Amino acid sequence: MAVRQKAVATLPTLMRALRKPPPSLPQRLPSLRRAFSLYDQVNLIDNVPEDQLRFQGYTDTGFTVNGVEYEGSLLAVGNLLLSWSPKKMSDITAESLSIFQTVRPIPEILIIGTGRYIQPVDPEVRKFIRSAGMKIEAIDSRNASSTYNILNEEGRIVAAALLPYGVSS
Repeated sequence: MAVRQKAVATLPTLMRALRKPPPSLPQRLPSLRRAFSLYDQVNLIDNVPEDQLRFQGYTDTGFTVNGVEYEGSLLAVGNLLLSWSPKKMSDITAESLSIFQTVRPIPEILIIGTGRYIQPVDPEVRKFIRSAGMKIEAIDSRNASSTYNILNEEGRIVAAALLPYGVSS
């Protein structure tokens, strides 16, 4: 009986609470994944020194770097930009990356932009890059250029070997 009396006694309080408008919930913060997605943006930081390489866009055949449009594959090492001969993933060999035998300081990571889709890197190329003292990451070229921008803007020693986005095999 005591339980029933307690329930009946709290009923008016419950009814008043239900009649009140619901408390306003704080605005939800946007998801960090959406706000800072590499898929949505090539550049996340706008205040970058003029002498620093910055990928600003891409097309199926090339890239825009510091306001200049480049056609074909590119090799970026620190703030040095070079035209690069490979046209597809199978063209990427230890020989095409031989610059890393002489570049100093050695980049901590080489980001390979594989074109439109992520593709596996040849085991011999992986072995060569590791023997040069670098880590390797292979991702699609759009995200590879974004990742390069972020790491370069952080002041890290990074390199990118990018095939145009239109490359699919």
